[in-house]
Amino acid sequence: MTTTMTAPEVQTTQVYVILIKASQEAVWEAITEPEFVAQYFHGARLERELKSGGLYRSHSPDGSQLWVDAQVIEVDPPRRFVHGWRSLYNPECAEEPESRVSWEIEAQEEGICKLTVVHDQLEQSLKTAASVAGVGWMTVLSGLKTLLETGQPLAGPSTT
Repeated sequence: MTTTMTAPEVQTTQVYVILIKASQEAVWEAITEPEFVAQYFHGARLERELKSGGLYRSHSPDGSQLWVDAQVIEVDPPRRFVHGWRSLYNPECAEEPESRVSWEIEAQEEGICKLTVVHDQLEQSLKTAASVAGVGWMTVLSGLKTLLETGQPLAGPSTT
């Protein structure tokens, strides 16, 4: 008997949905304000202009490396934030075209928000898709949820 193993198919549209006990405004602030982002997004130092066509960049915690370099696509506070994603933290990913990340914040009952994150336009960026899939985005979103619900980061600052 011969067994053939194949690599799992990389999803070129990745959708993550979580519920967070926080207001739309609090979630909006957590995804757009640099001091919040650093606490749950691998210590990233975010630069952004909250306007269509504005810059969206993140650097390593010490500022020595540019991790993401893209543009803001859509800004609709506190409901929707869309930006490009160009992974520069990995040389192979850095060669790929820009993909897109959409954050959709929907108020629910009892002070809860549904946050849907869609990372798409990855058809020509398969290495990026593989690098952010599953554990990548879930670590970030779990950290965001924990920070908003408890006021404490999920873990200490990361050096990655």
